[in-house]
Amino acid sequence: MALSQDQLVAMRHSLAHLLAAAVMDLYPKAKRTIGPAIENGFYFDFDFVEPITEDDLPKIEAKMRQILPTWAVFERHELSAEQAKKEYPDNEFKAELIDQFSENGSKPVAFYKSGAYWDLCKGGHLENMASVKPDSFTLTHMAGAYWRGDSKNKMLTRIYGLAFETKKDLDDYLAMTTEAKKRDHRKLGQELDLFVFSDLIGPGLPLFTPRGTVLRNQLDRFVQEMRDEYGYQEVNVPHITKKEAYIASGHWKKFEHELFKITTREGHEFAMKPMNCPHHAQIYAARSRSYKELPIRYRETTTCYRDEQTGELSGLSRVRAFTQDDAHVFCRTAHIEEEVLKIWDIIERFYNIFDFKLTVRLSTHDPANKEAYLGSSEKWQSAETQLKKIATEKVRGQYINGVGEAAFYGPKIDFMGRDALGREHQVATIQLDFNQPEGFDLTCINENGERERIIMVHAAIMGSIDRFLSVYIEHCAGKFPVWLAPEQLRILTLNQDQAIVDFANSLADEAKTMGVRAMVDSDNESVGKKIRTAELLKIPYVVVIGPKEVESGEVIPRIRKDMEVHTEHSPRTSYELIKTIANEAKTRISKTSL
Repeated sequence: MALSQDQLVAMRHSLAHLLAAAVMDLYPKAKRTIGPAIENGFYFDFDFVEPITEDDLPKIEAKMRQILPTWAVFERHELSAEQAKKEYPDNEFKAELIDQFSENGSKPVAFYKSGAYWDLCKGGHLENMASVKPDSFTLTHMAGAYWRGDSKNKMLTRIYGLAFETKKDLDDYLAMTTEAKKRDHRKLGQELDLFVFSDLIGPGLPLFTPRGTVLRNQLDRFVQEMRDEYGYQEVNVPHITKKEAYIASGHWKKFEHELFKITTREGHEFAMKPMNCPHHAQIYAARSRSYKELPIRYRETTTCYRDEQTGELSGLSRVRAFTQDDAHVFCRTAHIEEEVLKIWDIIERFYNIFDFKLTVRLSTHDPANKEAYLGSSEKWQSAETQLKKIATEKVRGQYINGVGEAAFYGPKIDFMGRDALGREHQVATIQLDFNQPEGFDLTCINENGERERIIMVHAAIMGSIDRFLSVYIEHCAGKFPVWLAPEQLRILTLNQDQAIVDFANSLADEAKTMGVRAMVDSDNESVGKKIRTAELLKIPYVVVIGPKEVESGEVIPRIRKDMEVHTEHSPRTSYELIKTIANEAKTRISKTSL
């Protein structure tokens, strides 16, 4: 019987103990700290006296396998804080943990023993280590890690490991990670000339090239076309905002330390906007609104800013300047279901085009942590009940319960997309917000002439274009469908004969008049090299122009391999080819129709 998720976590934590046992056997002067289970594996942090490199990992891994047969169950023991500290002479890290776990010596702490090794631990181990297969785990790499994640503390050496139930599971994961490295959006972004980062501009601030900008604009245009079908109106707001706006919305208290702050010459405090909802709320609040005007739907694609820590930045996945395809609906309670379902429709249509299989998570607040959220329990219960009803009817109850995953101002429906490598990413989200309408006093005049509190619905289809691109580039390995490709057709000249170059340029001009993104490569290079350059850029269609093509007006396209439906292609007139590409771009299909 397969291990449950809880058993798999317990196995990984047990292997962290085994790693520590191996290290202490090989490097007895090292100081142990902590070793938790993590997604797909485990790690342990050490303070080494002697130098250690990744070349030492095979030796440590071999020692783990040598020790494993001597381990069985984990025996639990309780020691006083004084006794526990004697187990770790000169280990200030364990001493700090013992003080914490014992509440400064007022209660005993737990130790767990397996084989000849024991360690301070709160528990969560396998019942019997005999079930661990020696070939189901491996050590992968090392990294520096500050004690307790605080840069003011000492830098430790973290050793990472992977662990699965079987060797096959481990091998499958390693194969996936190998493929993931090939698809890494940071690598492909450079190879495909989509975006760059500059040390002079600053970490986490992506600069999009002309090719990357085409990609972003096409994605955004697609989203906004669908929104416009449902009556969204485009608005535009500034990039800095007074502190008071974020106090009213609740963001200042929650995210004060993640804001880029600006103090004016007059002493006023502003922030670079980390989100757009307060601004859209003020457009709504600019005048009195009748219930007959609602729902009112605003949309805007704009850049926001958050002061992320440098160590947390990662390509386009985590940046300091990110562009949101943001939208807010201002409506009455009776409109909520209809408005949520309209957004849901847009999300499904968008992600279907990109071949993502979506699952749904209903993200609610954690009643045990009420101080993390704004608003009363009654309002939370009401909003969560409405979203639960919608999710139950829409997906027949097949959703994940995400307790504690709500935004601080309201519950949400999160959409999780599984990519081509089987990895799951949170993509789109629909959020109910009953708190900001309170903070900004947003109302409408109802049928009785009275002011009625309204609801805000937040909706992001891509979330952030930058993060979506990081996911999608890896999902499709940079092989964008024709409609999305920054360059759809490349025309190569056989040589630099003027008649050939003129014909190629006229073909490119014709393509552009029909809306096809085309360019000519007439450099004085071999055709083979030009073809290879086009292949590396993953351009969907390439044609070579020589004397024969000039005379006949017909071309035989080279079609990117993932798009081919025929092994042989008959000559086509240049007009027919361009018309085909233009049609594919307009209809947003992914495969060639030649």
